[in-house]
Amino acid sequence: MIELTKTTKEDLESLFVFQTNEEGIWMAAFMPEDPHDKEAYMKKWTAIVENPEIRMQTIRFEDRIIGSVAHFEMMGEIHVAYWIDQPYWGRGLATGSLKAFLAGSVTRPLFARVAYDNYGSQKVLEKCGFKSIGKDKGFANARNMEIEEFIYKFE
Repeated sequence: MIELTKTTKEDLESLFVFQTNEEGIWMAAFMPEDPHDKEAYMKKWTAIVENPEIRMQTIRFEDRIIGSVAHFEMMGEIHVAYWIDQPYWGRGLATGSLKAFLAGSVTRPLFARVAYDNYGSQKVLEKCGFKSIGKDKGFANARNMEIEEFIYKFE
């Protein structure tokens, strides 16, 4: 069973390890310059966890931390982002977690951005009711180049 809990600073230790997965880094594309810099990660995400305006939850499955989901302001819009540890990909846990997160959020509309070739994440968003509304281009640190990203909206 999926459980969402308020993310704590202690959770960040596990969540950092997930973020260093090379395939996950490639798929997420829009990462920090050095996703292996633990000090930078802890500084950034501790501030996020402590910010009452950002809703971030830790995803647990079978009593294990397997990821996180959050919404935050970006470019004047509230965006959703999530990360699932790779051993749990393809099992419906990202979809189930995002659906539960959306059910507990009154903020609308919500937006999401995803790399053009991250088909798994595109499917998760669509299964959760997000609609594709456009495209943009941005520099993806994980790929060291500008790539296309799709923009989604949930109302």
